Amino acid sequence: MAFTQKSDTRVAVMMADGLEMIEGLTVVDLLYRAGIPCDTVAVGESRTVTSSHEVPITCKRTINDVGFSFDDYDVLVLPGGVPGTPNLRACQPLCDALVRFCDQGKLVCAICAAPSILAELGLLEGLHATSYPSYQDVLVDNGAVFEDEYTVVMDDNVITSQGMGTALDFAYMVVAQVLDDEAADAIADSIMDVG
Repeated sequence: MAFTQKSDTRVAVMMADGLEMIEGLTVVDLLYRAGIPCDTVAVGESRTVTSSHEVPITCKRTINDVGFSFDDYDVLVLPGGVPGTPNLRACQPLCDALVRFCDQGKLVCAICAAPSILAELGLLEGLHATSYPSYQDVLVDNGAVFEDEYTVVMDDNVITSQGMGTALDFAYMVVAQVLDDEAADAIADSIMDVG
């Protein structure tokens, strides 16, 4: 299936050693199908990261590449996983970019444990959000309104989701925000999602 670009919006899916690969790669797959330009970006020195289940993933770029700039992107996506989430949180340039994106009203998306990064940066204060249940306290302690009834929650310019089992819904929401609901529904139909 060849990539057919349908949007000028550029997405960076941020990857670190220990990520939950389904949460990251599901977004990459569905954005590709939707025609949304997407780069996998490693936060370390190497383009290859190793998932929490010891599967190597080679990213398109690293934040240390010559010429890399977060300003080249319109959307940032944070997969969860442990120790992937703490490894993303330890990347100060990424944290600075997340704050800047939120201040600029750009779309920021996080799933599973990764919404805790947004919470700790003060980016979920007063917003409705969700996460993997064991990270609920981090969100609440940092001023978020925790939602556990919904698999994906969007408030303002932030999308959060609960975990690997909600990765498709999370990716559909990203597609819907970049393109529209019809595009997300078309992707769901094309992959035989009957849920």
